[in-house]
Amino acid sequence: MTDAQPRMQAEQVTVDWLRTIKYTIVPSSRPTTIDGVYVKDLRTHLDGRGDVIELWSRPWIDQEGLVMPAHVYQSATDYGVTKCWHLHNVHTDQFTVTRGKLQVVLVDIRPWSPTFGHVNSIILGTARPKLIKIPPMVMHGWKALTMPEVIVVNLQSHVYDAADEFKFPWDCVLRETWEPING
Repeated sequence: MTDAQPRMQAEQVTVDWLRTIKYTIVPSSRPTTIDGVYVKDLRTHLDGRGDVIELWSRPWIDQEGLVMPAHVYQSATDYGVTKCWHLHNVHTDQFTVTRGKLQVVLVDIRPWSPTFGHVNSIILGTARPKLIKIPPMVMHGWKALTMPEVIVVNLQSHVYDAADEFKFPWDCVLRETWEPING
């Protein structure tokens, strides 16, 4: 694809097209491979009174390539629930878990990307706090792995706009990526 050619947009993605992609599934024990995705280990300050986890700091924008949030919200996902698949044309998601443990699965469906077809699974939670940055056109979703629920704080690059939210059934592709996998 040359720069003169228009790039695929989220509204052009269909379930049938998603089923034609040859996916490369990267185990959750390996580092993320998707171009533009960033995972930051968050720092926990622990003492005898409790703990404090730094969720966001302005210097991270310049130092680590995160984006300034324009909209911040918290959501709860009940244990065992898988919320996915979705993607955005415009906004960047950046989120962390403040209670529980979550599996996040990311899928690079950008035909122009050097990591097109890569699938990354990331486990994050209060035991190993992380902040994930997901660029536009990277399809993603999550599954709550702990009871009674998992709390996610999302620091989006844009104010929520339903016109920039493109959803697909959780089991339309990559059903085998969801934890737990018993062996």
